Amino acid sequence: MSLLKKKNDNTEPQFSFGESILVLVGILCILGYLIIVKKQEPQAPLFISFMVLALYGHLRGFKWQTVMDGMREGLRTGVDPLVIFLSIGVLIATWIFSGTIPTIMYFGFKIISVKFFLPTVFIVCTLVGVACGSSFTTVSTMGIAFIGIGATLQINPGLTAGVIVSGAFCGSNISPLSGTTNLAASVGEISIYKHIQSLLTTDIPAWAICLILYTFLGWNSKNVSLNTVHQMMNGLANGFWISGWALLPVLLLVILAIFQVPAIPSLGFGSLFAIVLGWLHAPSTNISLITKTIMTGFVSHTGNKTIDTLLSKGGIASMLTSLALIVFALALGGLLIKFNIISTIINHLTGIVKTPGRVSLATAITCIGVNLMVGEHYLAIILPGQSFLPSFDRLGLKRVDLTRILNDAGAAVNAIVPWSVSGVFIATTLQVNPLQFIPWAFFPFLVTIFTVVAGMLVKVPQKQGVAIPEQ
Repeated sequence: MSLLKKKNDNTEPQFSFGESILVLVGILCILGYLIIVKKQEPQAPLFISFMVLALYGHLRGFKWQTVMDGMREGLRTGVDPLVIFLSIGVLIATWIFSGTIPTIMYFGFKIISVKFFLPTVFIVCTLVGVACGSSFTTVSTMGIAFIGIGATLQINPGLTAGVIVSGAFCGSNISPLSGTTNLAASVGEISIYKHIQSLLTTDIPAWAICLILYTFLGWNSKNVSLNTVHQMMNGLANGFWISGWALLPVLLLVILAIFQVPAIPSLGFGSLFAIVLGWLHAPSTNISLITKTIMTGFVSHTGNKTIDTLLSKGGIASMLTSLALIVFALALGGLLIKFNIISTIINHLTGIVKTPGRVSLATAITCIGVNLMVGEHYLAIILPGQSFLPSFDRLGLKRVDLTRILNDAGAAVNAIVPWSVSGVFIATTLQVNPLQFIPWAFFPFLVTIFTVVAGMLVKVPQKQGVAIPEQ
């Protein structure tokens, strides 16, 4: 087949498996060289990759209309995450305004020691992640507070961020309130609780090893002068409203999660409640200052440079750079799907997997591949799940084995891809470069290894070829 198709040919081309692999390798080379080697921000590399793929697709025979349709379809899948990003930017600003995040930091300084800081952060973020079912909410609330405390305790911010990410994504992974966990269960058409029961076989060992590693790393942390801690506490007490009442927005989010209110309205209600709470404490605050805080973020004026740096953040504007990155990543992913590059590779893999070990490994690799190429955790669950479900049924395997892989290698891995939805969100919210926190985010690495090993150990039942829709 020639590279250039005739313009009057109404049929559109089909990429072979080999050509699809070459396209993916080429895109990964562009992204890897510019982002990892040249240490560039991901926006420009993703834009370049998108334009290169669009031009190649057109030269290959795809109409420009098809290219545009692929871009639109890719962006359509990211509407919810984009709105969530903006809502979290508002939540961060309003929770600082209401004193919620400063109060968490203040009481955190009282109860946390340097030696036990890392394991404490890991445990708390796990519990919050389970309670609210959202890794994003955990990172944008407890994560910001812990980053501030860690900076005062002179702990590597990349390490602190890695611990936060591990705890948040582990908690979200095993929470019945989590969107990705419910999605994985629905793809496999099984009960959410049977799905979680399967997840515990890999997530608990990964969690335990993470706790041991973070405890060991915490013991090696240097002691910090208590004067620094006392200065931070005094600065927080003098510059913000420090009170147990300021923690009410946290309670509200937990209650909304229990009643399974979707993320976007939950974040909106949490922000509005924080605004009302902050205004009740300081009725002299005018509406112009509140709307400016929502748009450009909160600006701290305590006089303490460390506090003012840590707590001058949030707002809609703070998320716009990240939104640009997500737009280009989703557009690129849309083209890969529209050109049938992703489906060609998946179909080839499903055709060669004949054993439980191979089908489990192929599913995990596909989940990771979709994360790398598309950067969207929902698609990293849906595409491999729908593609490999027939293979699991054909081999007589339990569907919980499939859904476990989708959660562990699909949702969790998204956190350690620098240009993914989760990776960008974490970096923007915690203000830590992805390459700084990814090496310390042990949970996504460990749980992926464990889920692949668990898949390798699955035995084929004596009766094969019988679909088991509910297990």
